[in-house]
Amino acid sequence: MSETLLNIDGAQGEGGGQIIRSSLALSMCLKKPFQITHIRANRDRPGLQRQHLTAVTAAATIVDADVEGAEIGSQRLVFIPGQVQPGDYHFAIGTAGSTTLVLQTLLPALMLTDKPSTLVLEGGTHNHFAPPYDFLVKSFLPLIQRMGPAITARLERTGFAPGGGGILHVTIQPVKSLKPLLITERGRILQQGAEVLLAHLAEHIAYRELKVIASTLGYAADQLHFRPVESAYGPGNVVLIYVQSESVTEVFSAFGERGLPAEQVAEKAVNEVRHYLQSGAAVGKNLADQLLIPIALAGQGAFVTPKPSLHTLTNIAVIRQFMNVEFTSRQLNPDAWLISLP
Repeated sequence: MSETLLNIDGAQGEGGGQIIRSSLALSMCLKKPFQITHIRANRDRPGLQRQHLTAVTAAATIVDADVEGAEIGSQRLVFIPGQVQPGDYHFAIGTAGSTTLVLQTLLPALMLTDKPSTLVLEGGTHNHFAPPYDFLVKSFLPLIQRMGPAITARLERTGFAPGGGGILHVTIQPVKSLKPLLITERGRILQQGAEVLLAHLAEHIAYRELKVIASTLGYAADQLHFRPVESAYGPGNVVLIYVQSESVTEVFSAFGERGLPAEQVAEKAVNEVRHYLQSGAAVGKNLADQLLIPIALAGQGAFVTPKPSLHTLTNIAVIRQFMNVEFTSRQLNPDAWLISLP
């Protein structure tokens, strides 16, 4: 492989899988080959894991890439992309790894091509440290559709860790270029609510979580919902809280864990909602991270968010290497920052 490679340090900043996914997404869109080293070097299990490897192999399939280092545990990856090939694809992670994070890798290229595509992704749909399906359909995809593409997602089966088995269907009607996205004001809050998903666990867990939300956020009975998930392969629990405003819908989540009281799970989600509401920001910290690549590809955009996370700052650094563009960050008040391009 004699191509000139862009060199990416996989240990920079946050040092996690986001660096791999962002590099793949940008390489696919821009046709820029890259080499990433020190992949997840400081993690307990360094190198590529199953979820990251699925993103690599799926990306390679879609752009007919030449790849070196695509194996479990590899801390070095070379990726030389070809042309984006829209079409119908089916990728199985093989574990409960996040389908939404794999989608995050593939979507930018497939929404900027000349023909529609469909994706079927198998794995986890509701994972710790990843955007759940509900965030995808209520928060992220509606904003992407404002930028031009028509994208729909359908959940065939919910997948929790460690059971996996979730199935996500996505259809993508692409556009040639993206419109700028501006979300600088939240606007009036229109609706709030909470939902608890529970699979193969005692129902009192859900009712305890909803009780905490009702008492701390003041939600009425018609704002609180319990959704049993019978089709999931294994046990799982997630608390979802929605805040719909005039400009954006935010989704906050917290996941049940063995040994963690239901009340503490709910309190985690409640604390994120409170911080978001108090900040006055339009875009929460997780959504902020998701919007950076689409805005960079559009060439223009801005949003107001709470203090940028290390995750977000690392993503900005990777985008800068691929595109030579510079996001600016300006503090508006103690709890809100304006991130903009150009």
